[in-house]
Amino acid sequence: MLTRDVADSFLSCLEETRYYDAHEVLEALWFPVRSQKTPEVLLLKGLINASVSFELHKRGRSHKAPGPWNVYMKYREHLEDIGARNPLYLELDEALHATLERFHA
Repeated sequence: MLTRDVADSFLSCLEETRYYDAHEVLEALWFPVRSQKTPEVLLLKGLINASVSFELHKRGRSHKAPGPWNVYMKYREHLEDIGARNPLYLELDEALHATLERFHA
């Protein structure tokens, strides 16, 4: 499901602190299949929520950011299996944690 082009677009958005846009990149992939509730679809939902968490930080609403981040952590349980089939998900996870570290630096 996740392609190199989509992953690169998401990663660029994160790097440029365009977290809302990062959310939109993945939502375009997730939205048509959102009712499927497969591990990959749930992981995408989590990645989208991580982006939302960063956007909340960026907008000065840090007190609201843990909710969406926790959704990501909930669905991250699928990362090992999904990442073994598509390592692009591992790249996104690594970038998300690097972004989180910048917020806490």
